[in-house]
Amino acid sequence: METTWTPVCAIDDIVPNTGVCALVQDRHVAVFRVEDDVQRIFAIDNFDPNSQASVLSRGLIGNLGARIVVASPIYKHHFDLSSGECLEAPDKSVQAYAVRVQDGVVSVAV
Repeated sequence: METTWTPVCAIDDIVPNTGVCALVQDRHVAVFRVEDDVQRIFAIDNFDPNSQASVLSRGLIGNLGARIVVASPIYKHHFDLSSGECLEAPDKSVQAYAVRVQDGVVSVAV
């Protein structure tokens, strides 16, 4: 099956080390631009199952050990940006999505 990519925004529309929310095929997706020594882009569900709100794109990005995470702005649960795993409550994990940047445009596959 072929991957369908949905353009979300220009890479420059995402401030480094923050996230934005996008509607991709009827899903609220949080897209993050993480910059330290390299630039990386991640996409996970924006809906936080712990608080029942679409807020993950507004969370703070950081590291817990080797993991790059976002802390939900409501209950501060940490979500691994690579896998979507909720570190405090794995049963409340979210979906992670493939993401790419091509010609300066960020696209997500759900």
